[in-house]
Amino acid sequence: MTLHIQIIGYILIALALIHTTFPKYFNWKMELKSLSLINKQMFKVHTFFIALTVLLMGILCVISYESLVTTNLGKTLCLGFGLFWLIRLIFQLFVYSSKLWKGKKFETIVHIFFILLWVYLFVIFTVIYIN
Repeated sequence: MTLHIQIIGYILIALALIHTTFPKYFNWKMELKSLSLINKQMFKVHTFFIALTVLLMGILCVISYESLVTTNLGKTLCLGFGLFWLIRLIFQLFVYSSKLWKGKKFETIVHIFFILLWVYLFVIFTVIYIN
């Protein structure tokens, strides 16, 4: 399981870093123009803190993988992480509209990839907690 935790750590670090490309890729400069200043700033701040949370979770997995698997505190953290990614999976399946990906090859591939990734994260963290 420690290998899975390390792999997850590197995946999460990469995912956090990918957030830096979002403003340009999703054209936020133009897309966010119509928002009020508070909504625009909240959007950016929340995105930053999501990326920071994912980054710190990834770093924890890379540097403390053994503790996460073997200690009570580590297993409790894994339970929390598992629940976090389960909720993210539920949002992937039921909150994002299928209009965003249905009939679009690249978007469908990305959608399926993230479903599989969220399942993987949920399963590994939950199995660690249970064992």
